[in-house]
Amino acid sequence: MADNVEEDFLDRIKGGDYVVLKRGDIFKAVQIQPKKKVIFEKQWFFLDNAVGQLHGSTFEIASGGILQPRKPKDTESSTDAKEAGTDNRNIVDDGKSQKLTRDDIENLKEQGLKDQEIIQQLVENSSTFSGKTKYAQAKYINKKKKKYENTVTILKPSCRILAMMYHGREPGKICHLRYDMLAQMLTLANIHAGSKVLVFETCAGLVLGSVMERMGGYGSVIQMYPGGGPVRAGVESFGFPAHFHDMLHEFPICHVNALLAGTLDTAPKDPDAVSNQSDMAAEEEQNPPKAEQTSSPEEIKTEEIKTEEIKMEPNSGADDGYDPAKEEREKRIEAKAQEKKVKQEEKRKKLASAAALLEGRNADGLVIASRFHPCPVLMGLIKFLSPSRPFVVYSQYKEPLIECYTKLKELGGTVNLRLADTWLRHYQVLPNRTHPLLLMSGGGGYLLSGTTVAVDRSNRAGSQRAEEPAAKRLKVEDTDG
Repeated sequence: MADNVEEDFLDRIKGGDYVVLKRGDIFKAVQIQPKKKVIFEKQWFFLDNAVGQLHGSTFEIASGGILQPRKPKDTESSTDAKEAGTDNRNIVDDGKSQKLTRDDIENLKEQGLKDQEIIQQLVENSSTFSGKTKYAQAKYINKKKKKYENTVTILKPSCRILAMMYHGREPGKICHLRYDMLAQMLTLANIHAGSKVLVFETCAGLVLGSVMERMGGYGSVIQMYPGGGPVRAGVESFGFPAHFHDMLHEFPICHVNALLAGTLDTAPKDPDAVSNQSDMAAEEEQNPPKAEQTSSPEEIKTEEIKTEEIKMEPNSGADDGYDPAKEEREKRIEAKAQEKKVKQEEKRKKLASAAALLEGRNADGLVIASRFHPCPVLMGLIKFLSPSRPFVVYSQYKEPLIECYTKLKELGGTVNLRLADTWLRHYQVLPNRTHPLLLMSGGGGYLLSGTTVAVDRSNRAGSQRAEEPAAKRLKVEDTDG
């Protein structure tokens, strides 16, 4: 009984949670905040009334942007019981079949009619509705529902839902990664709880969040990032608990070569020495050496005149003895310097902890999905994997992966190399009208997967020399006699 109560509590919407709004095939990730206006599909509303409801609930948007839980319908609407025609051959789409104008529909909305009532009015005022087949009538009603329904469904974020959201709204941000490709990546990389996984991605954090979700908060995830800092917008949309972020580490991709060579310095530096160096550098900028100063005699004279004028002015600051604006400015500068030192120290600690995890070169998996060329990234990061560990590389195009495939074949150390793509098509499954949808995704990218193996380079070179056939001796003809 207690387990059921706990599961019910976890499945309910709480304040501060990240949720996904859904209407039809449109998704949007938002955070529930009190009295915050949310705009979704040209409508605005507040999410306060959604707190305490179950995930997956559908709400109607009432006047004033207030959400009201939608009651389940027990009986079919009267629009489903209309008479239907045998075929649509005599129906002409000339735009004159609907008697209601746009102004009439707006008046119905102002009168407070709900979406079902408006759809009912549209059906009754359509001169061709009764002549359509029952399949065409259902299609007409669904089309009007998408346009006039004031409903929204609140879902719990997951890697599938967020992948569909990004692919539908902003596919370029995730390198056109489709959700079926994402599922294959997680399977081929053998992502599971308790493992140590390296992730290099430029997909707004979607791949990173999916790996963290699959691991369930157990293990280690090391995000290799380019640039000044990691991008984790997609990770925030998952709404992970705090202990999920304890397993997440970050390491800049530009320091990989230094770590492999053993020249990466992660030791703490003396803050006083650093501050003294910065002060000396600032003084050198303000007062350059005399040898470098090249001033004309006229400039020297003007400077002497200025110094004399300064000496002649009365020293008002000395009389007062206190300048509050100057003191406040110094405090702000000191606070900014202290904050900068704290951030630098935190960044150094994160770098040191990630480097400690990578130095063992015993990672359990590698996932790469980025807009950069994957070959140099793969060649550098695959060295951190233990033998008999999987890796997977995603690219929107196959040519970079073919180059990776050829390079891995030349270097050795990998088996079961496989370059593949997937083909996804949705089907409409309805009575007497099951068929593939007309619109579909043309391509979901390509995947290169494989498994690492231990290779003894010295023995391999010796065996290659041993396997080489001995040079044939040339028969020398005896020319004597």
